Amino acid sequence: MNGIAHVALTVRDLPAMTRFYRDAIGLRPLSGDGTVQDLGAGGHVLLRLIADPAARPADRRDAGLFHTAFLLPDRADLGAWLRHAAETGVRLTGASDHGVSEALYLDDPEGNGIEIYRDRPAADWTRDGARILMTTERLDMADLAAAADAPWRGAPDGSVVGHVHLQVGDLDQAHGVLTGDLDLTRTFEAPGGAWYGWDGYHHNLAANVWNSRGAGLRPEGRTGLRYVALQQQFRRDSEIVDPWGNRFTAADVQAG
Repeated sequence: MNGIAHVALTVRDLPAMTRFYRDAIGLRPLSGDGTVQDLGAGGHVLLRLIADPAARPADRRDAGLFHTAFLLPDRADLGAWLRHAAETGVRLTGASDHGVSEALYLDDPEGNGIEIYRDRPAADWTRDGARILMTTERLDMADLAAAADAPWRGAPDGSVVGHVHLQVGDLDQAHGVLTGDLDLTRTFEAPGGAWYGWDGYHHNLAANVWNSRGAGLRPEGRTGLRYVALQQQFRRDSEIVDPWGNRFTAADVQAG
């Protein structure tokens, strides 16, 4: 099945970023050698942190990562994480009911966007052919927190990277890569953004120009997105790079 295997980030402070994703997000440290740290859930790598202390902080106007979205198995898990965030002082940057999902947003210590979410049953999504209606409405935080049926004990088995949202310089160019090279289907669009999925999912990848319209190739030596590892075999190459330097690699290929 097509989807996201893991996301790799270039980070300046590997120990601090590892602690954040362990303590705040609930990912479990897996293998690591002091320069690379893998974290995940259920024994599966979902995030790879690659240390580069000399990297310059990413500029939010550049192309690159908008957010990595971690999908939890059910609503009770998301409610438990919300309670955990409130109890430990994790600062949210947003919360939305998207119709197909309920989502909570925050940033990591180096400014990388994160979404923690749960999906509603696919049978309840509003579809029109390949199009899937997504909305942005107020999320009932109290009702979500009340759905928790146990304390948060870290990301449960079955947690995955549900989607990755990218910043690009031009939506038409991004469309060509996402539908051509990566065989995605556009499922939804809104001013400044477009959403793409495999196998009828509401979206595995998305792209927007809200901060980055007109951006060129992302400068080298910056923190942020290193690559997105995909659970699929590419038709021609083991790696695809879009016009802004966003890299997509097959999950079984080790990317640096």
